[in-house]
Amino acid sequence: MKHTILNLRKAVVFLSLFLTSFLYAQKTDKETLIQYLSGKGADDAVAWDFYCTDGRNSGKWSKIMVPSCWETQGFGQFQYGITFYGKPFPDGIAKEQGQYKHEFEVPASWRGKSVRLVFEASMTDTEVKVNGRKAGEKHQGAFYRFSYDVTDMLKYGKKNLLEVTVKKESENAGVNLAERRADYWNFGGIFRPVFLEAKPAMNIKRIALDAKADGSFKASCYLGNATSDKLSLKTVILDAAGKKVKETVSPVKDGGDWTTVSLNVASPKLWSAETPNLYKAQFSLVDKDGVILHQTEEKFGFRTIEVRESDGLYINGVRVNIRGVNRHSFRPETGRTLDRAKNYEDVRLIKEMNMNAVRLSHYPADPDFYEACDELGLYVMSELGGWHGHYETPEGVKLAEEMVTRDVNHPSVIWWSNGNEKGWNTELDGEFHKWDPQLRPVIHPQGNFSGFETMHYRSYGESQEYMRLPQIFMPTEFLHGLYDGGHGAGLYDYWEMMRKHPRCIGGFLWVLADEGVKRVDEDGRIDNQGNFGADGIVGPHHEKEGSFFTIKQIWCPVQVMNTSLDKNFDGVFQLENRYDFTNINECKFVWKQVAFPSALDDKGTTVVLKQGEVKGTDIAPHAAGVLKTNMPSLTDKVDAVFLTAIDKNGKELWRWSWKVEGKTQKEEAKSGKIASYKETDNAVTATVADKSYTFSKKDGQLKEVISNGKKISFANGPRFIGARRADRSLDQFYNHDDPNAKSLDRTYKEFNDAAVFEKLTVKEQGNDLVITASYKLGNMETAQWTVRPDGSLVLNYTYNFNGVVDLMGVRFDYPEDQMQSKRWLGNGPYRVWQNRLHGTTYDVWENKYNDPIPGESFTYPEFKGYFANCSWMNLTTTEGVISITNETPNVYLGVYQPRDGRDALLYTLPQSGISVLDVIPAVRNKVNATDLIGPSSQPKWVSGQKTGKLIFNFK
Repeated sequence: MKHTILNLRKAVVFLSLFLTSFLYAQKTDKETLIQYLSGKGADDAVAWDFYCTDGRNSGKWSKIMVPSCWETQGFGQFQYGITFYGKPFPDGIAKEQGQYKHEFEVPASWRGKSVRLVFEASMTDTEVKVNGRKAGEKHQGAFYRFSYDVTDMLKYGKKNLLEVTVKKESENAGVNLAERRADYWNFGGIFRPVFLEAKPAMNIKRIALDAKADGSFKASCYLGNATSDKLSLKTVILDAAGKKVKETVSPVKDGGDWTTVSLNVASPKLWSAETPNLYKAQFSLVDKDGVILHQTEEKFGFRTIEVRESDGLYINGVRVNIRGVNRHSFRPETGRTLDRAKNYEDVRLIKEMNMNAVRLSHYPADPDFYEACDELGLYVMSELGGWHGHYETPEGVKLAEEMVTRDVNHPSVIWWSNGNEKGWNTELDGEFHKWDPQLRPVIHPQGNFSGFETMHYRSYGESQEYMRLPQIFMPTEFLHGLYDGGHGAGLYDYWEMMRKHPRCIGGFLWVLADEGVKRVDEDGRIDNQGNFGADGIVGPHHEKEGSFFTIKQIWCPVQVMNTSLDKNFDGVFQLENRYDFTNINECKFVWKQVAFPSALDDKGTTVVLKQGEVKGTDIAPHAAGVLKTNMPSLTDKVDAVFLTAIDKNGKELWRWSWKVEGKTQKEEAKSGKIASYKETDNAVTATVADKSYTFSKKDGQLKEVISNGKKISFANGPRFIGARRADRSLDQFYNHDDPNAKSLDRTYKEFNDAAVFEKLTVKEQGNDLVITASYKLGNMETAQWTVRPDGSLVLNYTYNFNGVVDLMGVRFDYPEDQMQSKRWLGNGPYRVWQNRLHGTTYDVWENKYNDPIPGESFTYPEFKGYFANCSWMNLTTTEGVISITNETPNVYLGVYQPRDGRDALLYTLPQSGISVLDVIPAVRNKVNATDLIGPSSQPKWVSGQKTGKLIFNFK
């Protein structure tokens, strides 16, 4: 098997070399030629010889795929950075070294060219030899492109030997503190591609562009060598279709090594995250006789960045709102090593949530990621490494240059970030603009710098206070995720506050995806390092959690403001256009009038009665208006209306749904014989058709259900359930009088129902048998059961509560180990929290039982939790089907209680079984408790009586 794999790898290498040679044949000698020594990414990595000095598979020469993180390849030791926080050279840290060898050939035709050996990134101290000669100084810093001039070291037309030594830990204290002592995984290895770059001897070294919205185009062009010949630079601007729109020729000063280009393009198509229009600039270095010496090209966009003091960020003269997320370069199987497809996948995922910005935390990303942002449209904050520690100035100066010069021409890059959370070296603030003619704003994340206040994780009230400062408020991290908390929870409150405030321009959620690595040393389990890496909106393999869709709805740039509709609805929707550049008339809308199956229709699905499509109306960005769909009047058959907004690229923005008010999913009883009943000292048992129900004379609760001669263990209800956060006083606020309050802030305490059971009465009422349990002096008041001739069971209940509560309603018991699946008509498919009601739609949904452990398993949607706007729910068990039809508006059906991670950092909720709830809890995030994240996260002040009506069918 090993020989087969090696032969396949050799075949891949051979094919790669063949394709490379073929590409050479397609290029001219005047262009830059690239020969990859590694793969271009994780999907086509190339085997090199490898020796690891410590940890797994160490002490022997073997093979490793390049690029890769060596831990994911079975070498060395997995280690999470924060374990050694603040210590530059701690004892016990994993500090293995990797020694690489690789033979390669260089075409004889390259003789006479200028050749550089380029590393896109290597973790972290890297020493390079070519044919036994040292290529240059040791490179320190893990996330940056560096290169060596190897022109005089190569054997052209022959085999060459590349030797690389990579130290996982740096010898430099600042590099370790900036990169290796952070809240993320430490990896080692050559984790991005390695290639040779060949240019003509007289060549263009690099170009820095500045193309503005008014069509002005400037470029600084630097040559690889100074020249005494009369050279010039020809510049041609091409549009997306390849049509030439402008050209100019700029002389290179005699004896110089640079020149500048200046021209104007009339009425260019502008670049923004909504309109990612790209152009191409072709540069040709030409001698005095007009012979082209070297050609290169750059993609770019015309756009202007402007920071208006105490006002906002303007792109092309328009104030923009930032809907952003932090993003790590990461996959469970390959660590920091990605490929082009994965980078584009991340950008598409971010765009799918209706976001328009991304912060590259906490290091520059792969070049492919920037290209995807340019092409698909995202505003990028590109960050110099530094978490809480920072680079020392000598190393930081080099790394800032490497970072900016590589990515300076990407129109998607809007900000440069100097580290994170005081991990900035202020001596480096001026380094970015040395290499950036656009002079983009430089940010200190969690700091106040260059007109931006970016403080992290402020509470709702604190955020309002920060907005009263004169600086632009743009938190570079807010609503810190963890498991099922954060992100979507409280986002509606935050966003309504942020988007309306004149000094706030939005912010960046923490974080896109769980950073769970596949532990090849532990049978492949996904390791989030406990709760440290489990902060994502999506799972490690991009499994979508409920907050994904909450964000998608709240940040949808088209908002439908209709909160309800009735049978007289005229087909007109109220819209807000929250785009910055796009008119609603560039979108389209699909409407549907639908009917739903009843709870007893086991195989019924949603039926589309009528549908249509309409072009968006003329509503300018940041304006409001109406959409007339001209849909026909709603008939009695229509249960709900769907409306889907689709953007100009054919992508669904969001689908709204409205249950037609005044219509309910009622189960009508069939005629038949009245139920019989018998009484004992302890119970009343009613029997009808093939059903029997037993009610206790001791507590008034339903105790036993028999259907078709088989017991269904649905029992012990209805009984009152009420709970509040355990660290909360009875007056809502944090309980300063309780010395144990701090240790209780993630737990909930139940209220004891002091109700005294009075009596159980039985009477015949028409064809129905009515059994009523009465209570006094407590919360539970009445539970009236109606046994109908068809065997269905109707419950009308009444309870009362006065006080502060986070969870409240009635509950029943059913053994969870016998639950199989659920099907329901209501909001779904995800569960909700009091502060995360967005992101679900009213429809028929179903899912099988699951019980994922947050941070360890990633099955979504979760089976358990609270479900909003439920008209009916069918629970399939090993004993039969429990069908619940709800005729009470504005309640939630609870299916057990949401499960927290093993460390119980978010919530420990009371056992609620199968419940009907008037109040459900909010959920906290990793940093802020529920009382700190806005109005919808607060407990409820409740007073008086609550009633409800349910219909049960057991099959």
